[in-house]
Amino acid sequence: MQTPLTPLEFSRRARALYPDREAVVDGEQRWTYAQFLERCDRWSNALQRLGVAPGDRVAYIAPNTHANLEGFYAVPQVGAIIVPLNYRLLPADWVYMINHSGSRVVCVHEDFLDLVHAVRHEMPAVEHFVALEGSGDGWESYETLVAHAEPSYVAPVIAEGDVIAINYTSGTTSRPKGVMVTHRNVWVNAVGTLVHHPMSCADRYLWTLPMFHANGWTFTWIVTAAGAAHVCLRKVDAAGIFALAERERATMLCAAPTVLITVANAPAELRARAPRGVRVLTAGAPPAAATIERVEEELGWTITHVYGLTETAPLITVCEPRAEHAGLAPAERARIKARQGVELITSGELRVVDEQGDPVPRDSTTVGEIVVRGNVVMEGYYRDPEATARAFMGGWFHSGDAAVVHPDGYVEIRDRLKDVIISGGENISSIEVEGVLLRHPAVLEVAVVGLPHEKWGEAPHAFVVLRPSATLAEDEMRHFARERLAGFKVPKGLTILNELPKTATGKIQKYVLRGGRAGIAAQ
Repeated sequence: MQTPLTPLEFSRRARALYPDREAVVDGEQRWTYAQFLERCDRWSNALQRLGVAPGDRVAYIAPNTHANLEGFYAVPQVGAIIVPLNYRLLPADWVYMINHSGSRVVCVHEDFLDLVHAVRHEMPAVEHFVALEGSGDGWESYETLVAHAEPSYVAPVIAEGDVIAINYTSGTTSRPKGVMVTHRNVWVNAVGTLVHHPMSCADRYLWTLPMFHANGWTFTWIVTAAGAAHVCLRKVDAAGIFALAERERATMLCAAPTVLITVANAPAELRARAPRGVRVLTAGAPPAAATIERVEEELGWTITHVYGLTETAPLITVCEPRAEHAGLAPAERARIKARQGVELITSGELRVVDEQGDPVPRDSTTVGEIVVRGNVVMEGYYRDPEATARAFMGGWFHSGDAAVVHPDGYVEIRDRLKDVIISGGENISSIEVEGVLLRHPAVLEVAVVGLPHEKWGEAPHAFVVLRPSATLAEDEMRHFARERLAGFKVPKGLTILNELPKTATGKIQKYVLRGGRAGIAAQ
């Protein structure tokens, strides 16, 4: 009586239980679950008519639209594999990932048709280029294909170990790697997330997180599992977030810390429009306690910090609130919320280990590497057995994140292993220093990296983006930090920037800051 663990079960259930409930909102367009899933079925039919077979790859380059969301159901329904690509990358990056994945069909939003069209000749294995919106010479129309297809398809046998998606890592220092995520990985992650962060059919989920980012942290399927409404947001900025949250009565969203900073520092007239009680999951980089405190206190939103990687489908820990946290002062509660937390009940086993592979003590001090194993860990890197073997060394997936474990078992990342600053033999967490500097009233964003130092080998250096009209002198910054940090942790230098270099998913590119590469815009 066993059935495969697959998120396609979520759409089957939603179709039966919530056919008349609003499923998707995209601008002025709205669909019930019956209408939305019928469109998915029609696209599945069209894909089969285009020759897509089980195991084939279908790539997407699109913002958060209904057509993009439909792909997360229609593609796996025919046993194929969805390849969601970061639309903020360069055409050369798309060419590499499309060719590497061997995608036979490429679906593109109209904003990127011209860019993709210019490099089509570099992707000889692609058989069909589909315009999700708009049109162009040599492009097949998505809406025409859907309209002319039947609302049925030939359903193949799907095993839970089959790959459902190939998600490419950001590739900031090397070629991006294709993470193979299985139906089982996704199902387990979705259920575990709902255990710790429940949703219901009354919820309205605002799509501030890109769907391409680890399948929208699996919320492409989680929202449907709950029978909630997907509210598509095509462009993420403060005005759009607050306007749509107000208009559509949003109750939940996911956001990287950079988006939280945008929300927290939006003009007062925008923040005044924010509905109260919105539940927010944040991940992607360690959020600063100061940012958490400000969003919760000023907007009345509740933030839950989760942690994971593309390779873990993606969530593996949650900073689970405890009863004793409720009585803490807001600043202290925010400091705890900034920790990565404890294992999700379904994610598997997580350890923080030393160089010998032994668990570090729960002393809040000893730093080790986060390693995990369990049902959310990827199948491997697509067409890269060497990288897969390195990642799974010793039977555990190695995250590359340096962390400590507190006496209560809560894990707290101190840095990426490669970002730990070693100054005069002392290890310095750049995240700790950044958290302090973010409390300075002039600081909007900050990144701290180790730069060469004549006496100490390397020393912390702060790269800061200031709030509008604010100023900050190096001596003032040092004095502020020295009152709150051990002397050896105080940055030895300060650079004011117009913006910090970031990946397309909002992570700060510290290697750019360390290397002093072109493209850093100083004030």
